[in-house]
Amino acid sequence: MSEARTARSLRGQIASLETMTRFVLATLALASGVYTYLGVRSLLDGDATMIFFAAVIYSAAVSVGIYGFWTYLIRFVPDVRDLASRLGLVAVMALGSAMIIAMSSWLNAAALAGSAAVEQHLATTIEGFTADLDQANSNAIAAQSLLPDIQRASERFARLAEEERESGALTGSSGSGSVVQLLSQMSAQMRELEASIAASRETVALLFEEGQGHLATMRGLVSGSGAVAPRADQFGEEAVALTGVISALEQTSIAPSVSRAAADLSAGFIAPVADGRSADLAGRQDAVMARVRASVAAQSEALSNAANEILALPRVAERRFVPLSAAEAVLLYASSFLPSWAGAISIDLMPAVLVGIMAIVHGAIRRDEDELTEADLITAGDMLRALDVHAAIAARRREEAPPTNNDTAPEDEKPDRREAGSDAPNVTPLSLTDRKRTDP
Repeated sequence: MSEARTARSLRGQIASLETMTRFVLATLALASGVYTYLGVRSLLDGDATMIFFAAVIYSAAVSVGIYGFWTYLIRFVPDVRDLASRLGLVAVMALGSAMIIAMSSWLNAAALAGSAAVEQHLATTIEGFTADLDQANSNAIAAQSLLPDIQRASERFARLAEEERESGALTGSSGSGSVVQLLSQMSAQMRELEASIAASRETVALLFEEGQGHLATMRGLVSGSGAVAPRADQFGEEAVALTGVISALEQTSIAPSVSRAAADLSAGFIAPVADGRSADLAGRQDAVMARVRASVAAQSEALSNAANEILALPRVAERRFVPLSAAEAVLLYASSFLPSWAGAISIDLMPAVLVGIMAIVHGAIRRDEDELTEADLITAGDMLRALDVHAAIAARRREEAPPTNNDTAPEDEKPDRREAGSDAPNVTPLSLTDRKRTDP
């Protein structure tokens, strides 16, 4: 009999929770509809009134659909007993859950974490622009590394020219002859190249400082307060300006000019005619100028190789800022907002837990009732109602039976009242009123 009591208790609990079940389903459907409304509004553009009504209609359809879907399942799944039908309903529940996620859950996630996802997109974009600015600045100032070599070459030519002028260190004859002119010419060319590199340094520094200013403004927009949409628009303007700065840095690099100047040192070398008063001095001048020519050629090759290495550095790829809506940003950066996704999906799929609970409870009731006989399943109320029905049927039959004259019948033919149970000494007759009063 414990099984019967358990089954009756479970059925009573299910009946008492009927209202609560409907309330839970309605509340979850309403919550999903509200967040769906917020997510839809972030996707639509146009007139404010049209956006409002479109979002309301969509969210209302989602709420009704979710409530109806889980209501059907919570009614049918617990009562289905054969395996094939139950598997079919489970498949339908899985399909419906996927459709709910597609039409509602991602919009719920957009409402819960849309602003944070857009800010994540802006922060990621800043990282890319920062790397591009640093690379462009590095490429632009790479030619500055050639400046010490150029300065040393210029100083060396100038020193040789001065030594030749003062003491004739190269030709053995002092004075300002052809060798001094050539060495001074080479020193002047090196100083011009040095001045070009030094001038580019200031330009690069100004451009880099401007780019840093744009990045600082963009970081402030990411970490700022207020609606994210206006901040994203201003962020886009700063990104366009920063892109221009990066392009200017790429074009400011002095490396191509250094490469051409280094090539001109050797290719455009013009040695003056020896002006020695004697053949011996002229010969010595020609020998020194040949050595200077070889030295210039070596210097030119070294500078050209260094400049070509700088030119071979990877250029900064063009980067554009692509604005994203809240829903698009949530999808793109879903891995960064797993808790928000979990909450959004749980709102829509929480009724599946109720379906599982109802299926388990109904299964337990059926197992308990299968172990009982039919007599164990009859309650006192069922027995009293059965007696009422039996009495009604007996009364109907008496009314339909032909009348008989019991007063004239012989004494031995009259029905024994004790056998009918009305005057039996040990039997208390039951009336309909008494039975209704004792009916639980």
